[in-house]
Amino acid sequence: MTLIDRRLITHFDWALAGFAMALFALGVVNLYSASGFRMEEGITLTSFYRKQLYWGMIGLAGMIAFLVFDYRHLRMLAWPLFVATVVALVATLLWGKTIMGARRWLDLGLFNFQSSEFAKISLLILAAKLLSRDQGKLDWGRLLILGGIGLVPALLVIKQPDLGSAVTLLLILGGMALFRGVRGSVLKVAALLVPASLPLGWYLLHDYQRQRILGFLDPGNDPLGAGYHIIQSQIAVGSGQLWGRGFLEGTQSQLRFLPEKHTDFALAVFGEEWGFIGCLVLLMLISLFLLSIIRTAAEAKDGFGCYLAVGIFFYFFWQIVVNMGMVLGLMPVVGIPLPLISYGGTSTLTSFCLIGLVLNVSMRRFFFKK
Repeated sequence: MTLIDRRLITHFDWALAGFAMALFALGVVNLYSASGFRMEEGITLTSFYRKQLYWGMIGLAGMIAFLVFDYRHLRMLAWPLFVATVVALVATLLWGKTIMGARRWLDLGLFNFQSSEFAKISLLILAAKLLSRDQGKLDWGRLLILGGIGLVPALLVIKQPDLGSAVTLLLILGGMALFRGVRGSVLKVAALLVPASLPLGWYLLHDYQRQRILGFLDPGNDPLGAGYHIIQSQIAVGSGQLWGRGFLEGTQSQLRFLPEKHTDFALAVFGEEWGFIGCLVLLMLISLFLLSIIRTAAEAKDGFGCYLAVGIFFYFFWQIVVNMGMVLGLMPVVGIPLPLISYGGTSTLTSFCLIGLVLNVSMRRFFFKK
């Protein structure tokens, strides 16, 4: 075994891998409960937790695939991956599978592929390449280029329609740009333009998306319609109180009051059954997981590796913030899953692949010491 091989194994980030696996294990246990329906004869289970286990194994294979090669090769593949993403998003709009009124998935035979998740990976790789090319704070020119490459996939994702994923794409880019630094004059103008563009954004939304925002502002105005998800989620989380109702004992989830309990509102199931203490433990685990990623960014010895880790940090950070805000009624319902906790094949595969990429950067940071 060569010296380089020994270094790769020695500097494997076991803590990050351990936190990720612990979160996934908690997610599967939670999905076991979220897959249950309480009937007169007892609890009837659906297959979501079992499918999630299969996706976890596929995700682990993806994680290994993303850590075995030198991540610096991705710099050359950034533009081809971005073009492939645009092609996949257009193909989804033309030939995608429609589920519940949204055309977000490509039917690949064995499984449905959500192209917007692939877009998040390719976009942050391309952004990492562009941001690492030079030094200094971003001016208007470089910021417009960065915004342009973000708007192309974001507009295609909005057409599906998937507002949550489109917003997440832009939030990832915004986070990476702020980490790099933006000139003060640009920030002042942006601070004026963003609020001024909100009325235009309102008219671009679909009717159901406007209803979700109105339901968020006043859930009680339409408790059986636009406000239903938020009201039921808040009841579930609140009923957990300090210690929770206990595993498989959540009434809101087991009696089918809580919608989308295996995907977007999986956290509400967890809060109802494990209470404030359980949520506190989950939050601590998530914080350690995110800190491990940002530590990798801080220790990376090249700009490309640093911005890759930063982009992946913001990928997880924004999805966690938006999902938790949605479940607690602090944000509108936009259909964002909680990474590693919610059910979702493409989401689970994407999460593990990105974790593999962070591990890749972490393992190879010592190459630059020669």
